[in-house]
Amino acid sequence: MSRQTTRLSISQKLQLNGSLSTSIRVLRFDASGLTRYLEEQAEVNPHVVLTPAPVDMAAWLPRWTTAFAAQGIGRADAVDFASILQAPALGLIAHVTREIERVVTTPAEREIADVFIEALEPTGWLGQSVEAIAAEAGCSVPEAARVLALLQQMEPTGLFARSLVECLRLQALEAECFDPVMACVLDHLQLVAKGNMARLATLCAVPEAQVLARVRRLRSFAPKPGTQFGQSAAVVREPDLVVAHSDVGWVVSLNRSALPDVMIAKDAVAASPERLSEARDLQRMVANRNQTLLRIGQDILTRQEQVLTHGLVALKPMTMQDIALALGLHVSTISRAVAGVSVDAPRGTIWLRALFTVAVGGDGGAASGALRARLIALVGTEDRAAPYSDQALAEALSGPETPVARRTIAKYRSQLDIPPAYRRKVRPKDRG
Repeated sequence: MSRQTTRLSISQKLQLNGSLSTSIRVLRFDASGLTRYLEEQAEVNPHVVLTPAPVDMAAWLPRWTTAFAAQGIGRADAVDFASILQAPALGLIAHVTREIERVVTTPAEREIADVFIEALEPTGWLGQSVEAIAAEAGCSVPEAARVLALLQQMEPTGLFARSLVECLRLQALEAECFDPVMACVLDHLQLVAKGNMARLATLCAVPEAQVLARVRRLRSFAPKPGTQFGQSAAVVREPDLVVAHSDVGWVVSLNRSALPDVMIAKDAVAASPERLSEARDLQRMVANRNQTLLRIGQDILTRQEQVLTHGLVALKPMTMQDIALALGLHVSTISRAVAGVSVDAPRGTIWLRALFTVAVGGDGGAASGALRARLIALVGTEDRAAPYSDQALAEALSGPETPVARRTIAKYRSQLDIPPAYRRKVRPKDRG
């Protein structure tokens, strides 16, 4: 006969309550996702009242400040890091090279277009006049202007603009919001940068509300469309954090214009005490999320301060565990907080997560993210008639105590979608 036995086993299960689960969700949201979630909560909870944060028209984001500075607009002491980059990102060059096949049809026009590409700056603007480009291409100025008109049809709109004003005008035309008032606003960008709406309204001969509407629309445009093709660049949208240079150094702050304030209506009609408690919990969770994100962002950007002035080539090895230990938080909290979070900086908008990178070859090695950025820069400035081999790239990127293997270069080159040397080589007869 078989004997039946009873066994007792003990298992542990962690079950999150509703409040903790919601708190984790709130922490993982970026500004746009959190705004949508708050709007949903305000629809079902009468105690939740959302108040749009006031926008100071004179408080432009860093990428706008540097765009103004590059054109001699705005503060005289504004930091302009656009000139630090000597060549546009490979992603930008690859993009416009592909797009030329679509917008330029004849071999003669493509030869002129190649000269325009060589004059392209990291911002996406042209660094030379049409007259200078025509002289270099050996064509007439009208011919060069005709090719430029074709190139300006590329996406994103604003590429190959000759100035910030033209860049914004092209985007306004595409958005079908270019009218006499918008034209007047663009003709007086100095007043826009200063936030002098009253003077601008007088010059445009319209009520100040109409000028404010145009300026709000301008703020949604990309002043430097070329920067979105840089390594680890974030999409152009309202960033979660802003880092700007001040008299005391770099200051990190929340982008208040990207997130509404959560207010509590205590006397809401037909609302239960439970709803009031939920609204207060939501307000507290948002405040905790903002405080945690600001602490994490400040620590990350303090450690990677050189990236703000020199780009990703200055990345230092840094892990989420480093931040967690410094702030007394769990590493999962760091991971949730930085997911999808963007930072607006003078060089453009970047993902916060992109600033984490490991050391090549273990402790003491160079940051892998910095090596990839240096690789991109090196390939971007090489002689296209004699491009670097993987071995030559490895030797150029190696340091006395930080050797870089050829296979490491091959791996990074593959990750970055950079072709091998024989495919990057361009002979004179290949032009056009």
